[in-house]
Amino acid sequence: MALKIIDHGSSDYQKMVELRLQLLRKPLGLGFTSEELEKEKADILLGCFEDDQLEACCILTETDPSTVRLRQMAVGAPLQGKGIGRVLMSFAENIARDRKYQRLTMHARKSAVGFYEKSGYRICSDEFTEVTIPHYVMEKNL
Repeated sequence: MALKIIDHGSSDYQKMVELRLQLLRKPLGLGFTSEELEKEKADILLGCFEDDQLEACCILTETDPSTVRLRQMAVGAPLQGKGIGRVLMSFAENIARDRKYQRLTMHARKSAVGFYEKSGYRICSDEFTEVTIPHYVMEKNL
């Protein structure tokens, strides 16, 4: 299993867009706009690969000089529950620390709250709806 930073616009980035589309967007009847994908040029794009196959990914977006937001966390269905998400989260946290961020936040799907709590995140908002499903703001000091 190889963890790496993905370059925007690369073939690995195209795999990342496709994985997120299949797992996160299409089930909700959503896609990506070219503007949404263009904004990701400024983000830290992370992937977990087995050979050349992208198995999991996430995005870190700076919200202020000390805080980064985790977005679009996706783990391929056959690998969910096998620890890949925890490995990718640890990698994302280490990248954020290396870049001097002090806090990581996210809009976590209600169904994923337990996963993030096991990694030390805490809920810091009331429930809200985003992309048609319930979410919570969660955070962790790095």
